[in-house]
Amino acid sequence: MRRRWRSWSRPRRVLVTLALTIVVLLVAPLGTYAVSLRAQYSGDPIARTRNQDALWLGHAWVDGRKTAADVTALAQRLQGTGIRDLYVHTGPLEHDGSLPLAKVSPKARWFVAAVRAAAPDVRVQAWLGDVVRPGKDPGMDLDDPAVRQRVVASAKAVLQQGFQGIHYDFEPVQSGSKGYLAVLDETRALGTTLSVAAAQIDPLWYLHAIPIEKWWSQDYFRQVAERVNQIAVMSYDTAMPLESLYGGYVAKQTELALEVTPPTTDLLMGLPAYWENNAAHWGHAETVAAAVRGARLGLGDSSRQNFGLALYVDFAASDEDWAAYRDGWCVQP
Repeated sequence: MRRRWRSWSRPRRVLVTLALTIVVLLVAPLGTYAVSLRAQYSGDPIARTRNQDALWLGHAWVDGRKTAADVTALAQRLQGTGIRDLYVHTGPLEHDGSLPLAKVSPKARWFVAAVRAAAPDVRVQAWLGDVVRPGKDPGMDLDDPAVRQRVVASAKAVLQQGFQGIHYDFEPVQSGSKGYLAVLDETRALGTTLSVAAAQIDPLWYLHAIPIEKWWSQDYFRQVAERVNQIAVMSYDTAMPLESLYGGYVAKQTELALEVTPPTTDLLMGLPAYWENNAAHWGHAETVAAAVRGARLGLGDSSRQNFGLALYVDFAASDEDWAAYRDGWCVQP
């Protein structure tokens, strides 16, 4: 019986040892990381709006679905907030970089004029973008000079509609992409305000090297930030299961971004003003309130003035989202 027990238990001991090794190598570091994020979310935030906030707007504002009454209501909604930039979806660009503006956004000129009349202190930027290769195929190839030339031509055409800036949202951009940096350099030649929606910064180990194109290295984030007037971090869809972990993650992202964003570039952290429940975004965890608190904690007592929050997105934002943004960031205690 003893020999039988020994012969049976040996492979079992091997499996137990292997399981413990997996726990040590994977679960334990993740647990430590979770504890660190929870610690990031502790404390009493003191930072408040610097009146450099932004709002992403859907395509309905430029395709004819919105009216003058809607613009008036939007201007009223912005009162008492720190929102100074609107990124209105004016694309999408075709995969070759072209934009059938008259067909896609026939009311673009009207919208810009209407907002400038209703809210003259607010800047209106054209939100342009597309899915890009190699992460998406078919998609835009930013390594192709001809494609980039058409992208810049599209941006120039949009500016002629009265927009006061270009806001690019190309996804998913690989960390280190030369084509992306090139299209930013080429767009700067237009002499307009240039802003971008940016990927999150690698928070742990070497995640930007994993071929899921979710994160940028901190150095690549710096290279992008050096080329633009504004950089808005898409600090959502993090898969964090708890509000405290998500808030801690935003705090850490804020710190990492502050370390490498030039003082002349506006840094904005995105707020998830929408509801989804899936593996990438847990609605009960990724809340505007948690993101606001996390960003404030990450900013700390910094005197940096060109820092803001950006709500994504107007058509999905609830009254609760707006209240969390106003009460947590705009209202002085």
